[in-house]
Amino acid sequence: MSTENGLKSRIQADINDAVRAGDDLLKSTLRMALAAIMNAEVAGAEAVVLSDDQIINLLRSEVKKRAESADIYEQAGRAESAATERKEMVIIEKYLPAAMDEAALAAIVAEEVANAAANGQTGPKAMGGVIKAVKDRVGASADGSAIAAAVKSALN
Repeated sequence: MSTENGLKSRIQADINDAVRAGDDLLKSTLRMALAAIMNAEVAGAEAVVLSDDQIINLLRSEVKKRAESADIYEQAGRAESAATERKEMVIIEKYLPAAMDEAALAAIVAEEVANAAANGQTGPKAMGGVIKAVKDRVGASADGSAIAAAVKSALN
């Protein structure tokens, strides 16, 4: 669960700093991120406190939303709006852990594929188990779609 020194607390403290500094873009971006976190916490039948890993996954989806929005704005000829979305992406990405490089991810995937093969799981049938094992090992340092792509290519 999020602790007092957790990611949510860090975002709240950075909002206060942005307000004091008068940085409107930082303030509004972090407020949107905090609102997304709070909405996720109260979604469902019972309110929960998100762990830092869950917050990281939520922030990743926020970055993806901004990337998609920026692309749409550019296609519509709205370069200024696209630039704002990209600036918001950069701000949110500061709260994400450094992404694992492809070579390290490929090495972990290869190990897990070998483990699955040793247990008699091969081909597409092994994909779900291998993805789960890789996610357990890499945690939040790799994107789910990158993991799935690496596993799929290793199994084929």
